[in-house]
Amino acid sequence: MPANTSEISSSPAALKVRERLIVALDVPNAREAVGLVRSIGDAAGIYKIGLQLFVAEGPAMVRELIASNRRVFLDLKLHDIPNTVSQAVKSAVDLGASMLTVHAGGGSAMLNAATEAAAGRLNILAVTVLTSMDQDALHEVGVPSTILDQALKMAALAKSTGCGGVVTSPREASALRKLLGPDMAIVTPGVRPAGSDVNDQKRVATPGEAIAAGASHIVVGRPITHASDPTQAALAIIREMEPST
Repeated sequence: MPANTSEISSSPAALKVRERLIVALDVPNAREAVGLVRSIGDAAGIYKIGLQLFVAEGPAMVRELIASNRRVFLDLKLHDIPNTVSQAVKSAVDLGASMLTVHAGGGSAMLNAATEAAAGRLNILAVTVLTSMDQDALHEVGVPSTILDQALKMAALAKSTGCGGVVTSPREASALRKLLGPDMAIVTPGVRPAGSDVNDQKRVATPGEAIAAGASHIVVGRPITHASDPTQAALAIIREMEPST
């Protein structure tokens, strides 16, 4: 059965540490994904399936993880006309995913369509500003605001349309937490353990910094999935999160 939204969007204080760690399965095929999930196991509370894996393997990958009692964050960043997004959300609900991303930039009609289609059975997370973007990139696409101002605008829109949470970089998490209050989810990609390569992310923080800033969940990919021992890497990140929880 699909997870109840209340289990996902509860306040950070109500969540156990491992439930706040989302491991990004940014790998090319099911074999690698299943191997990582078997290795990491219960060290992480949620596993993220993004575009790469979903395009390669389709809904079967989601079903397989859910059948093994894993919670799935379906990170597809939907951005389309309201009816198309509504139908896609209904399909995600039927799959049993726990979380699904949509772009807040799709506007209130699209976000309302998504939350209505979810009907409380799936947590809709609105993406504010991609963590790969810096100020120049934001201006390049015609947005004159600062990154923080744009993130705040998108978060306010997400809250007004009933989204269960937002996706933002750790750099904006503190300001968004003040705006959104204690109960909406704030999911932060761009989290890297101290000393790690930032790769293609622009606005990053350590796990402890992200949690201290108000994140309810952090998303970590390569520092875990590319580690020689993914389980130990996940447990090390959980230890970094613990002092600030």
